[in-house]
Amino acid sequence: MGKYFGTDGIRGIAYDFLTSELATAIGRSLVVLQNRKMVIARDTRESGPMLVEALKKGAIAVGINCVDYGVLPTPLLSYLSKIKNSIGVMVTASHNPFQDNGIKVFNAGHKLLPNEESMIESEIDVPADLSKIHKSGSPLPADDPIQQYRTLFRSFSITKRLRIGADLAHGATTATAPAILAEAASELFLIGNHPDGININEHVGSTHPEALQELVKKHHLDVGFAFDGDGDRVLACDGQGVLFDGDMLLYIIACFLQKEGKLHANQVVLTRMSNLGIIKALKKQGIDTLFADVGDKYVLEALENHQLTLGGENSGHIINRLLLDTGDGVLNAMQIIDVLVKTGKTLSQLTEDVVFFPDKLYNLRGVDRMLAKHPEVIRKVKEIETRLNGDGKVLVRPSGTEPLIRIAVSAPSEAIVDQIIAEIIATIDTFSKNK
Repeated sequence: MGKYFGTDGIRGIAYDFLTSELATAIGRSLVVLQNRKMVIARDTRESGPMLVEALKKGAIAVGINCVDYGVLPTPLLSYLSKIKNSIGVMVTASHNPFQDNGIKVFNAGHKLLPNEESMIESEIDVPADLSKIHKSGSPLPADDPIQQYRTLFRSFSITKRLRIGADLAHGATTATAPAILAEAASELFLIGNHPDGININEHVGSTHPEALQELVKKHHLDVGFAFDGDGDRVLACDGQGVLFDGDMLLYIIACFLQKEGKLHANQVVLTRMSNLGIIKALKKQGIDTLFADVGDKYVLEALENHQLTLGGENSGHIINRLLLDTGDGVLNAMQIIDVLVKTGKTLSQLTEDVVFFPDKLYNLRGVDRMLAKHPEVIRKVKEIETRLNGDGKVLVRPSGTEPLIRIAVSAPSEAIVDQIIAEIIATIDTFSKNK
């Protein structure tokens, strides 16, 4: 990670780290990408308009023409960046609380390469020399993004409408999900669809799926979907309120695509956070797994390197390259609806062969997150993995977006999971106290 860029763009507390001045400098720095067109959008955070205006100010000053689309999900902004062959800038902090915000940059639809991030960082702190700019940019009018978005859904032929619930997290999918999901719904029930600038992700969305589960059970719906603040993730629940995370949804989509002969090489890309039960269930279906580091850009990199179709994370970030080269919560929700209609099965029936291993994600706060890479912590993890002998997984990593260490453990029983987490915490605490 660099001075500004983390694992998923530039992120921090709005008005504190992410100021108007910094955003203007970032906008100016985009000149290194040598593209005079930029599309920009944001989620529903109160600080979004301030950052968007500052980014546009900086970009226009160095000759970049800007189209401001207002509130849109990240994947749609990425898609617009691709089809318009332009820089794309998304102002969002995804699933984080409203006080945070962030800036994600795309180049013709793709997240930045490390060398592109380095070039931008080298420009941010350099005083602007506008004498080299022959012509400043201009704000340009926006076309209809929803019309462009609908083209991505043409492959679905929903022949039966379902009763659907959706939790929009008071976030960016409020701009797209109601219209798209309505086309597959006999009845559509929405929650988290009244953003006020500060309620994004607050007790709703994919980080708080219990709100969706209650909605689905209360109205006896066929299926429900929970999105995150910027719309690139989705979780689902069935009519009984049973939750299905990204791993389970990946399993459903992978098996469906395999039967249709559309799963290239019968392989999917998972991350090291994925549950061991999913890996074993996929294997029984004749589907092999490759593993990427945590982060959608690493999943996409593995998909591209191996020319594969499908991959994702248990957080609900799923990339189906038959649809789009990035995770899109609404697009993947429609894919799941398509599977439900075509198979005539429920989510539970589609996953009845999956036996989940107990797992837990523990966020360890109050310590230096880089202790996750301490040699003795790494040694401890390897010792535990040897002990598990293939019947479990352990991942300890520094968060790329928050000041904490993420400890993910999967094992044959909850007691063993808790024991392993305690061992790892004790190991980290030992070196934390010695610092």
